[in-house]
Amino acid sequence: MVTSSEMVISSEMENGLKQESQEKKKGGFITMPFIIANEAFEKVASYGLLSNMILYLIKDYRMGLAQGQNILFLWSAATNFLPIVGALVADSYLGRYLTIAIGSIFSFLGISILWLTAMIPQAKPGPCDPRTQNCESTSSLQYLVLISSFALMSIGAGGVRPCSLAFGADQIDNKDNPMNKRMLERFFGWYYAAAAVAVVIAFTGIVYIQDHLGWKVGFGIPALLMFLSAAFFLIASSFYIRAKVKRNLFSSFVQVIVVVYKHRRMTLPSPDSSITWYTLKDSERHVPTDKLRFMNKACIVKNPEDIGPDGVALNPWNLCTVDQVEELKTLIRVLPLWSTAIMMSVNMSQGSFGLLQAKSMDRRLIGSFEIPAGSFSMFTIGTIVIWVLLYDRVLLPLASKIRGKQVQFGVKERMGMGLFCSFMAMVVSAIVEHVRRTKAIEQGFRDNPSGVLNMSAYWLVPQHVLSGLAEALNSIGQTEFYYSEFPKSMSSIASAMFGLGMAFANLLASAILSTVDNVTSKGGKESWTSSNINRGHFESYYWLLVILSAVNIIYYLVCSWAYGPCVEQRNGFRVDDKKGSASSEEELLPMK
Repeated sequence: MVTSSEMVISSEMENGLKQESQEKKKGGFITMPFIIANEAFEKVASYGLLSNMILYLIKDYRMGLAQGQNILFLWSAATNFLPIVGALVADSYLGRYLTIAIGSIFSFLGISILWLTAMIPQAKPGPCDPRTQNCESTSSLQYLVLISSFALMSIGAGGVRPCSLAFGADQIDNKDNPMNKRMLERFFGWYYAAAAVAVVIAFTGIVYIQDHLGWKVGFGIPALLMFLSAAFFLIASSFYIRAKVKRNLFSSFVQVIVVVYKHRRMTLPSPDSSITWYTLKDSERHVPTDKLRFMNKACIVKNPEDIGPDGVALNPWNLCTVDQVEELKTLIRVLPLWSTAIMMSVNMSQGSFGLLQAKSMDRRLIGSFEIPAGSFSMFTIGTIVIWVLLYDRVLLPLASKIRGKQVQFGVKERMGMGLFCSFMAMVVSAIVEHVRRTKAIEQGFRDNPSGVLNMSAYWLVPQHVLSGLAEALNSIGQTEFYYSEFPKSMSSIASAMFGLGMAFANLLASAILSTVDNVTSKGGKESWTSSNINRGHFESYYWLLVILSAVNIIYYLVCSWAYGPCVEQRNGFRVDDKKGSASSEEELLPMK
């Protein structure tokens, strides 16, 4: 006879099996078009707005170049920093699905508000009086509406960008499937291809529409695309696998810091003494390293009573595992090398100045067809893509054949080469701007920054190519370095390090620009970064960046020497062989 308790257990088992069966039916490649479309449309919308935004701020909001560029720097800083917050929120509280959904809605609201500033005349300063040439200034409310649109878009990017790739992988990552690795490779390939195509469309199609059809259409199309991005993602909600929220690493870091502080007066025993280190069964390490040795105090077991019968510390704020300590050590050790890339990102964020330069030069390509000034960034993106395609398939095999042995460039070597290319990009930028400004004055355009001088805009291509090489070498090297040095448990932090550097770079670029503008405009002088680029001295501004970049290269050499050999040098193999290539176009296409 079946008891009631047995019936309950049987019912629970049946429900569990049904739920498991339903989970197995979810996910798979049927969800890929919706996830990839969400990411691609978001990229087209956001990147398409950024290229020409300085022109919108100068012309429609009557901002000075320095003021407008500082707003863009802060917008980019927020857009690069908030994905870290988004990753923390997704991993600790909301989960990836809900974070992406909320982020998509925020992005749509932000772009819609920006579109409304172009549609509603009262949202911007009115036209200047043609008789008196008096122009109405931008009101506080108008500023508030504009900044709120930027803030909403940054919040949206913080939700979509850190979670989209991982959420897509959740749908097809099945360790029991023998084709699992191939399925992930196919997904990553389609994902990165869609991201690259999205950026190309943004820098060409959207920019062209803004130049020829105006802001109403130029902002309206990104708003429509962002609506489609959110709609595509939400339509497939019932098909998604939603991974459970896990504990976040950041709380672990805080615990280590607290325990090290509590045990600061503890004397570390000698290495040959009998020490009990606190580890779990699945720990990657059982003995801490000698690097930053004072932190080892956090994982010394002083009293066996501190550990419960299940092997877990009764109070994690009094005792940390060896893995926890080593994770924080690794993060602290890479920070100096991470900081060396900030100056390169400062150089990469000077796109608005290049836009004004290109706008003042002859951009004809074939006949009367002109490349939009905002599309010159495509030479940077194109260089990155070409380098990614040629490096492993052509350059390394050719160099190995010539030398008669396997040739490889380590991650730190590539990072250093990238910094040098960035330095050279600023040198070329300064020289080209000196020539451009000299010709503009000679041709009578000193007081006419809108005039197009008789000089091809394609003189700007070399600096874009050098910038692309810099980003390809340093960015890929950075990402591989983080993935190789960090333990597997810190992969999410490894992927966020590059974006965090971009955020700091945007803030530093804003500080440099504000200082230069304030110092050089004293006494009624024309600022180096004047809105009239023919009266300003952008070449001097570029030379300042050259000096800072040279100092940064020396700083990098010191940090690289102090860090010592990295994992690939210690183990004698490449990162690709260990964990798979960490390079991704997602890391190479940050918001500048």
